[in-house]
Amino acid sequence: MSDHTTHKEPLLRVSKRRELTKRQAFGVKMISLLLALIAGGIFLAVLGFNPFVIYGTIVSGAFRSKLAVQGTVKLMIPLLISALGVTLAYKMQFWNIGAEGQIIMGAVFASYFALFHSNWPRPVLLIVMLLAAMIGGGIWGLIPAFFKNKWNTNETLFTLMLNYIALHIISFLRDGPWRDPANPGFAKIATFEENATLPKLFGVHIGWLIALILFVLVYIYLKYTKQGYEISVIGGSKATANYAGMHVKKIIIRTIFLSGAICGIAGFSNAAGSDLTLATGVAGGVGFTAIIVAWLADLEPLGILVVSFLFAVLDKGSSVIQSAYGLSTDCSDVLEGIILFFVIAGGFFVRYRFVPRKRKEEKGGENA
Repeated sequence: MSDHTTHKEPLLRVSKRRELTKRQAFGVKMISLLLALIAGGIFLAVLGFNPFVIYGTIVSGAFRSKLAVQGTVKLMIPLLISALGVTLAYKMQFWNIGAEGQIIMGAVFASYFALFHSNWPRPVLLIVMLLAAMIGGGIWGLIPAFFKNKWNTNETLFTLMLNYIALHIISFLRDGPWRDPANPGFAKIATFEENATLPKLFGVHIGWLIALILFVLVYIYLKYTKQGYEISVIGGSKATANYAGMHVKKIIIRTIFLSGAICGIAGFSNAAGSDLTLATGVAGGVGFTAIIVAWLADLEPLGILVVSFLFAVLDKGSSVIQSAYGLSTDCSDVLEGIILFFVIAGGFFVRYRFVPRKRKEEKGGENA
């Protein structure tokens, strides 16, 4: 009896695609977006709604009034900031899944000064809160970077677990040392004094201005600085970076601290601009959505700006169709999920393709 085992070739296998031109890649993404809209439309039609009306409401709902536009911008602010933050890490192939925790810790560090030093002059207080948020988010990113350098730990799992630790830190502060004594029956952290909140500009807190400044700075940092070049080299090959004389471990520490610090600014923006307090929902899943935004934009700052805006429109518009047509939150989430699935698939097919199993005749011809 022969011990030789024949392995059946899979029906389909994934193969890396030859690099597409920018026009071809754009075409693939547009096709995936069209398919997303068709699939979402079928879902809506099954529920008994007119897809064209629903899609029109999503777009118009994000811009139907001055308040709606302001709401869309507010949704975009933390998404843009945190997506820029994780991009620095991903450019270097450090898989930072901890933006959520870094946003939270940025908010925690900033909230300390908002709660206990609110008598400081407003400009001084806000600058200190901003710097504290950067330090808090940066430290939360620095922890897994240190362990990665020292013991080569898995940064994906490490950063993910730190998210939950950060969330429980807020719960501890809310139920213990930072509990608002004015609300003995309900555990919460006190609302910030006006002195510790971000002023508004054109009806929206100035977090949008901070986000745009960060966009410009990150763009310049990645495109035109030595540090940005080092990040791209390490992302391409650590061996090449070492051969070029780069101090890889030092660059990883610096970059991941900066990545976490930028995410921490998103926490400061949410706490001092939108929530006006520190709550367990201060991140609200933005850290995870930012990862999708960064990848859909191919880790390019300009693309991140556009994709963040589109996500904010989709999010705001989805909330409008809930109230206008009685759609449940779950239905809106399913619709968003369908669209995201196809858009992400488009990004996949830009890089890879499915190769069908060859027939026996073809194999025979090749072997002849």
